[in-house]
Amino acid sequence: MVPRGRNILKNKLANIVASRKAGPVVMLVALGLLMVSIFAPLAGATSETAPGTGLPASAESMRAQKFIDAFPNKSEGTLAFAVYSTFDKREMTQEQFDWITGKQIIVPQQPTANLADASGRFNKWLETENPVLPYSTDFGNTTVNFVLPLRSYTEPEKCVPFGETEEIECSTVELTNSRIDYLREIAKSDLPAGLQVQISGPEAVRADVSKIFEGANFLLLMVTFLIVMLLLVVTYRSPILWIIPITVVGCVEFFAKDLATAVAKLVGIETVDASVGGILSVLVLGVGTDYAFLLISRYREELLLIEDRRKAMASAWKGAAPAILASGVTVVLALLTLMLAENTATRTLGIVCATGVFAAMVAALFVLPAALVLFGRWIFWPLKPKVGAVSKVENGIWARLGRGVSKRPIIVASAGALVLFVLATASTGVKVGLASNEQFQTKPESIIGIEQLVKADFSVATVKVIANDFAYEDSKYRAEYKVPGVHSVDVVASHNGKTMLDVHLYGVPGSQQVNDTIQRLRAQLRQGNGAEAIVGGQDAQTFDLAKATERDRNKIIPIILGIVFLVLLVLLRSLVAPVLLLLTVVASFFASLGAGWLVFTGLLGYPALDLSVYLYSFLFLVALGIDYNIFLATRAREESEKLGVKEGMIRALATTGGVITSAGVLLAAVFAVLGVLPLIALFQVGVIVCIGVLLDTLLVRTVIVPALAFIAGDKFWWPRKQSK
Repeated sequence: MVPRGRNILKNKLANIVASRKAGPVVMLVALGLLMVSIFAPLAGATSETAPGTGLPASAESMRAQKFIDAFPNKSEGTLAFAVYSTFDKREMTQEQFDWITGKQIIVPQQPTANLADASGRFNKWLETENPVLPYSTDFGNTTVNFVLPLRSYTEPEKCVPFGETEEIECSTVELTNSRIDYLREIAKSDLPAGLQVQISGPEAVRADVSKIFEGANFLLLMVTFLIVMLLLVVTYRSPILWIIPITVVGCVEFFAKDLATAVAKLVGIETVDASVGGILSVLVLGVGTDYAFLLISRYREELLLIEDRRKAMASAWKGAAPAILASGVTVVLALLTLMLAENTATRTLGIVCATGVFAAMVAALFVLPAALVLFGRWIFWPLKPKVGAVSKVENGIWARLGRGVSKRPIIVASAGALVLFVLATASTGVKVGLASNEQFQTKPESIIGIEQLVKADFSVATVKVIANDFAYEDSKYRAEYKVPGVHSVDVVASHNGKTMLDVHLYGVPGSQQVNDTIQRLRAQLRQGNGAEAIVGGQDAQTFDLAKATERDRNKIIPIILGIVFLVLLVLLRSLVAPVLLLLTVVASFFASLGAGWLVFTGLLGYPALDLSVYLYSFLFLVALGIDYNIFLATRAREESEKLGVKEGMIRALATTGGVITSAGVLLAAVFAVLGVLPLIALFQVGVIVCIGVLLDTLLVRTVIVPALAFIAGDKFWWPRKQSK
């Protein structure tokens, strides 16, 4: 039995959201919050276009960074590379080489006046005293590389963006982009025939990532809206009804961005990057529309039984609200587990998306019902529900499927489990970790430049070793001669009892080759005598981030499973049902991971998953997949009280099958839209979640779970007793 107090509260809330007075009030409050979001943004937090990463202060690379920052006269900020090369690895002609290096135009009395060559132009821009920048070439004279030291931008400041004449207030991202644009214009101007050039390096990579996200989220939002609109129209076969849920959900998505960044700032997260913003939009639109499907479906059922639409909404709300609340709370709690992560980007995703889902849940519980009940039955035109009309679900496809499954539940469950098992076996071969040149769907110029340098046998990856002054020679010797994969070692500077070494590595930054070298380097340096050397720098941070992400995955996944199990336990007040439902969710995840891996390796040729894909895919599939469990199980429990386990499950499947299918197809399509974003990581998450949601919708929730319930019988709800 449901506690009396809980029933009273549910009845009061249902009557309030469906009342004549509450509707306009709720709508005015919602409109007011939206206006605040538009005209006076809540957040005040800055937003970076490029995705960011973060590590705890305890990470070795971050401890090293404190020493690096303390060195005087260090290279400020980052570096850029100007990579000149020939096509097809041909050796440069003397004229090409001289034009690049500036040898033919050096005038002792006026070394930087003539800007007809690459070297002179870079010198003029950098305002250096030397007539020719230091450069390096490969052994085949096919590639020349200039290293351009660039100062860092830490605060917004006045600047003149490239191609403009007016000085404006620029953000750090705008300053970076403008500077790289200018360098590329310098590098490519009057380029001799047979040569190509890329501006690459850490600074250029950051600029390129920020640029490829410009407009991407807008495209993502527009495509997502179109998909939601189309599926709403197809599902309800009404040219009117879809306008209400999509307006409510769209306003929530708009409002959620400012609300989420404000909440993030409260917990110490100052920036929310574009990749997180893209996932937030997809999640809010997908989850919000799922909840709308559930509420509208139940409302339509009640309109067939109750003449007064407000009473029908109150009854529908009482039936749908527990499932929406349980689903929303589960997703929010699962997302909040990401706050336990070491990776700052993962923590940001957790708090931002949890805030967005919470807003979507509140809107589905209070704003959407108030909006729907403001209008009459005509919003369902041309299929307006009439009191006394026979519901087609009783003899529809889902009811027939339920009866068919009930006749041979063991065979059906075994066949479904076999499908999941076969797909899951492919997940045993999953590899994690992409190099920097493997993370983009379309490679930007900076990545092409890095690949050119690696092909020409240049060292692109560099780490910084901080060692004690009195013993740094030992660290230098060990790094240079005892660690395979090290290209060379340079002594940079000494300060306050510490010496900084630049250790140049073979391989592409972020690759397994570079990560293995960093691991060997650290192990070798720990054997030193008195140097107490630690390894830092950008490539070491990437390595530490990979390790932190692995630890986060191993820590957070069990917590998510525990939260989902507890929510199901409280909601269903049963022990057997939550265990079986949780097992189906986990099986569905591994099956979708295996299927996704087959797509990535067999069709697309990806060598691995990005670092974040495993954890994010698990989170979204388990947290969102449990939604459909909740939708089905809560209705099955309700119907089982009156009809018994078998007929109750058939009735639940008949009434929720269409809702779950529509919601699942919509959510799968929405996550698939992540493919319009430029990063491979988001594309991989989108594909895996899309496959997983479809498996949940079409196989697990509609076939396997009912089959398990039929096999278990009354024990499915044990220890709770069911009516016959």
